[in-house]
Amino acid sequence: MTYLRPIPIADAARPSDALVLAGGWCRFTHVEVLERGRAPVVLPAAEAPPSLLSPLLAPRPDFAGLTLDRPRLMGILNVTPDSFSDGGLFLKPEAAMMQARAMAAQADLLDVGGESTRPGATEVAVAEETARTAPVIAALRAAGIARAVSIDTRKAAVARAALKAGAGIVNDVTALQFDAEMAGVVAQAGVPVILMHSIATPATMQDAPQYDDVLLDVYDALAARVAEAEAAGIARARIAVDPGIGFGKTLAHNLALLARLSLFHSLGLPVLLGASRKRFIGTLTGEEEAARRMPGSLAVALAGVAQGVQMIRVHDVAETRAALTLWQAVTQAETKPA
Repeated sequence: MTYLRPIPIADAARPSDALVLAGGWCRFTHVEVLERGRAPVVLPAAEAPPSLLSPLLAPRPDFAGLTLDRPRLMGILNVTPDSFSDGGLFLKPEAAMMQARAMAAQADLLDVGGESTRPGATEVAVAEETARTAPVIAALRAAGIARAVSIDTRKAAVARAALKAGAGIVNDVTALQFDAEMAGVVAQAGVPVILMHSIATPATMQDAPQYDDVLLDVYDALAARVAEAEAAGIARARIAVDPGIGFGKTLAHNLALLARLSLFHSLGLPVLLGASRKRFIGTLTGEEEAARRMPGSLAVALAGVAQGVQMIRVHDVAETRAALTLWQAVTQAETKPA
């Protein structure tokens, strides 16, 4: 199988004949041709097979009412006692609402989660996860705080309750694999879904994960999950993908994915990057405390945006928004807020 990775140019001085990547802010003139067992080859985009080039050129449809012609920020709202970075901080409804209001000023959508999926985490009962998330989502919608709200869960019953409470997106870290009923819930509701790559369970995913080629293996796995979602009745226009940084990946795996992140545009779908405050950032910077990894998180977020990633999932929304605004001003002569 042949894979095509656009080599993005996020610069105001790009060639006038550069192609537009996914209807967004990046351009490209060349592609990297990847095949298993062979060295990568760089070609002018004009020499690439049209069937492989087409998904790179197609503008992405709106996602949950959001246009994807500019980077979108997803603010993380963990209503859990044990999330790796902010566990316990927003478990109480009042604290959750205060944090939501603060993030919503700069975020395009909020992602509410009631079960930690950090490495080593254990499963939370459906009733408990629902009790943590559904009331907060209902309060968010009633107060009109967020333009779009997603439920971060791998359980169909939790998703169903969250959608009833007013969530408009399902963000499943197992790409609909954990719960056999999840695909049906999403299809019946007709809502967008984010399919993330992961292996095993949070409790075991970091136990010596192995891949033949992590970039191509993750790409193939996501392609398969997308096909299964479509077969279950979920329209392709409602699907986004996430390579799952930190979920069953070593430091080397994470860096390999980030270095060639633009490959995932070949799926013809919006791409979400969630790397905020993750362990690999602490490993590289020497920062043990997750909450102090904001500078590294900003660097990774901007690296993703420079490869055309349409959505960035972050804890530090205001800081990331400021970084994006400056990035646009410097690289694209764009002085409006990102």
